[in-house]
Amino acid sequence: MLFAIVCRDKPASLDLRLANREAHVAYLEAQGDRLILAGPTLDDAGAMNGSILVLDLEDGAAAEAFCANDPYARAGLFETVTISPFKKVFPR
Repeated sequence: MLFAIVCRDKPASLDLRLANREAHVAYLEAQGDRLILAGPTLDDAGAMNGSILVLDLEDGAAAEAFCANDPYARAGLFETVTISPFKKVFPR
């Protein structure tokens, strides 16, 4: 089942994001085919301020576990994390 995960960083936390980016990227790379897409959201100046991910996971509990183990989450980067079941329609 696909899950869309939207994470918003805490204010003024770009340094924390950058300090944990290498571990976060390695964590994502370890997901293999389960990772459908991932990337940062940007503020008006082009600085990273959150993340959007779509993963193919077993269930909501697996999505929650994925989020809890993300190095960004473990470092306390996120102000909010929203996990929603997702249905891909396009592109076909």
